[in-house]
Amino acid sequence: MLSAFASAFKTPDLRKKIFFTLFILAIFRVGSTIPVPNVDVAKINACVTQSQSSDAAGLYSMINLFSGGALLQLAIFALGIMPYITSSIILQLLTVVIPKLEALKKEGASGQNKITQYTRYLTLVLGVLQATAFTTLATSGRLFSSCSDPIVVHDTSVFPVIVMVLTMTAGTTIVMWMGELITDRGIGNGMSIMIFTQIAARFPDSLWQIKVTRNSQGEAHAWFIFFTVIAIGLIVMAGVVFMEQGQRRIPVQYAKRMVGRRMFGGTSTYIPLKVNQSGVIPVIFASSIMYLPVLYATFRPEGRAAQWIGQNFTRGDHPLYNLIYFLLIIFFCYFYVAITFDPVEMSDNMKKYGGFIPGIRAGKPTEDYLAFVLSRLTAPGSLYLGLISLIPTLAFVFLNANQNFPFGGTSILIVVGVGLDTVKQVESKLQQRSYEGFLTS
Repeated sequence: MLSAFASAFKTPDLRKKIFFTLFILAIFRVGSTIPVPNVDVAKINACVTQSQSSDAAGLYSMINLFSGGALLQLAIFALGIMPYITSSIILQLLTVVIPKLEALKKEGASGQNKITQYTRYLTLVLGVLQATAFTTLATSGRLFSSCSDPIVVHDTSVFPVIVMVLTMTAGTTIVMWMGELITDRGIGNGMSIMIFTQIAARFPDSLWQIKVTRNSQGEAHAWFIFFTVIAIGLIVMAGVVFMEQGQRRIPVQYAKRMVGRRMFGGTSTYIPLKVNQSGVIPVIFASSIMYLPVLYATFRPEGRAAQWIGQNFTRGDHPLYNLIYFLLIIFFCYFYVAITFDPVEMSDNMKKYGGFIPGIRAGKPTEDYLAFVLSRLTAPGSLYLGLISLIPTLAFVFLNANQNFPFGGTSILIVVGVGLDTVKQVESKLQQRSYEGFLTS
């Protein structure tokens, strides 16, 4: 494997792509640590420290996870790529609903470029909205409600607040641009690589916080628990790799046909259906839905509804919270697979090009067979996603870890998925030049 890495750096164009990607990621990490204007750095550091020992950080855990902790630091890249992810998901869902977008998707590269342009515009709009929301929370003291001095800005007048909003929005636009640069000139998918970087950047600090917390509580086995957490994380990663690589291959045979004087077809291939066909999208959807009641209670703290939400939805270890979260993940797994994989369209394409599944008649029987197999695969895939996502809760119960438990379900899924895809891309480029790849060495 080390020789494969050496071969990657010996290839001039591949070495250039790797160094370009690392350069962009370095800029990204620097921007994630520089605060926006008008922020009191001393106060915000104190409030972040207090929020890590309470449940306040959990209210914005998903956005804070994707920003690598930059959100609670109110950095230039505080919003990270969350607006772009949200807009991409919205456009993907609207493609099924709006006929014009569906027609654009079928046009090929030109139509996809148009959809990408719409995604950029929507990203800018969502960036303004999210920057306004979090700036308002910071200036009103609701971003760090558990902090003794929650106002973390120097001036709450209109102009400094507008500057904060514009700076965060500009940061989101720059992040989106850098992600597209990595995709075009670097290695892997830019947005995925940037998520990977932000999540991985928090691992060392989160691990060390567990050790420091145990020492502060006077426990004698702090180091044992520290290494136990690392071992659990490695075991979970191995399980995620096994499940992410699992797939059901449906064989497809293409009939021979004459075109002029030449014979075409007669080849055999397969349709790869992954066990986790939906990826990490259901977890993001479910987390977003679970965040809405907390957001309502944040802006409307009075009343019985806010009190009930505070008792049941603020802490991530509450049984009702985890039950609803688990059921939402299963629902969104089936929902997302249903809108992204159409057995009718797949059957029509196979019939159009003379393909058939051995033992299954073309047309409606093929549609029913594909839908049957897909539903049987989605069931274990959704249960797997749900159980992986409950890892932070199990850690809280058995290890008494805080909200910053590093090996959370969403973070592990993203890190492993992006890592596998990136390694495969580098391996394919190496194999084009007759070098050994990472996975075959």
